[in-house]
Amino acid sequence: MKNSKENYTKLNIGQHELFFDKPYELLYIINHFLMGVFFFVGSIFFYFDAPIKHWGTTLFVLGSLQMLIRPSISLAHKIHLKNEQKNHYEKD
Repeated sequence: MKNSKENYTKLNIGQHELFFDKPYELLYIINHFLMGVFFFVGSIFFYFDAPIKHWGTTLFVLGSLQMLIRPSISLAHKIHLKNEQKNHYEKD
């Protein structure tokens, strides 16, 4: 697999551009960031009474769903790599 422009994922943030050499890496980063936010904010909400405590529980559930998404991203990445390798070797 060549390092061409098509193999990079570009993310524009204001005047800056972030490049990721592996498209799935961006998904990993976004997933981990959201998971951290959900658990952190959910933990803070537990210091308060209802209904904010209820939202804390909801954020914990969302964080747990993010933990399930993580292996799904990894599996999709592995399948994509497998297809890339298959296509590469079929050309030879």
